[in-house]
Amino acid sequence: MPGAVRAGDFELRGSIEPELRVFSESPSSRDQRDTTLSISGEATAKYLWDNDDQSFVFTPFARLDQRDSRRSHWDIREARYALYAGKWEFRLGIDKVFWGVTEAVHLVDVVNQTDLLEDPIKQEVKLGQPMLRIRTVQDFGTFDAFLLPYFRERTFPGRSGRPATDIPVDTHLATYESSAGDRHTDFAGRYSNTLGAIDLGLGYFQGTARDPILQPALNGGGNLVLAPFYPQMKQASLDLQATVGAWLYKLEGFGRRELGDNYAAATGGIEYTFYGAFGSEGDLGTVVEYSYDSRGMNQRNPYQNDAFFALRWGANDTASTSMLGGIAVDTETGALGFRFRGERRIAEDYRLSIEAYAFSHVPPRDPVYSVADDDYVQIGIARFF
Repeated sequence: MPGAVRAGDFELRGSIEPELRVFSESPSSRDQRDTTLSISGEATAKYLWDNDDQSFVFTPFARLDQRDSRRSHWDIREARYALYAGKWEFRLGIDKVFWGVTEAVHLVDVVNQTDLLEDPIKQEVKLGQPMLRIRTVQDFGTFDAFLLPYFRERTFPGRSGRPATDIPVDTHLATYESSAGDRHTDFAGRYSNTLGAIDLGLGYFQGTARDPILQPALNGGGNLVLAPFYPQMKQASLDLQATVGAWLYKLEGFGRRELGDNYAAATGGIEYTFYGAFGSEGDLGTVVEYSYDSRGMNQRNPYQNDAFFALRWGANDTASTSMLGGIAVDTETGALGFRFRGERRIAEDYRLSIEAYAFSHVPPRDPVYSVADDDYVQIGIARFF
């Protein structure tokens, strides 16, 4: 692949990306600023042997941020050994797993913890998770089983970080429902299969909830902060996608038991693609989704009664130009959230990316009110090797 260096069974690839964030509104705290510069780097080393039946992958990540000391962080995204034996696969170490099919929000993606410092709005960037994973591919479907012996706490920006809640989160005050704390052993399983035009996934998770409950507390200095509390949960989930010509039908949702209560959440929608739109080589996709949470308005899932509309453009050119712009509408409060992402390769080994997020008409009772003054544009130029 372009940018990869191979020497026998060894492969190395990676990227370095300077990034600029510019915020359009004045900060809510005197510790925050209107701009911030940072630089990140990620590399993946992969070694294969035994006719590619065994492999080891190592992916470290690091960022240095101008303003927020918490965002100057590092993580091991992957450090895992894999063994393939016929219809069986065994993985041991730090790994990443993704579940879900929809665009606006991924409700069923519960194995890895969210890296909120890297992706504060969409929350799609994940921390590496220690795990034992066993997979078997059979004629009647694929089964995955996960043993998760260690819990990763969610990352949050510091007092000088943006976007951030008006009351800062103090991760040092994190507490757990389980007496084992972050050493609680979690379990997960998933069945997936393709049934004609339908891709089906059924999941189960039992263990420490990845999304904490943020509770008001006082830190050691007597200042008001938010303290994360991680309850235990049991969750059964479903995700499916049906492809019918140029139409995609998507659905994902879960039923969860937590702190003695049962609740459910679901999101779904349709996507239609106009191939060769406007007489060009490009494709234009239209996305319409709706999200519901039986808990009503809550800080852990702001998509409790929201509609999402988006346009996706893929130019199908040599520069791999792509764009997605969307708007989320809270049908209960009237709050609006806008998002945009565009990418284009500007040279053989460089990629320009632009992201923008903005909020409008957000009342104080809306779950996103505390970050509604953190509209920003982000520009990054990645160098691949």
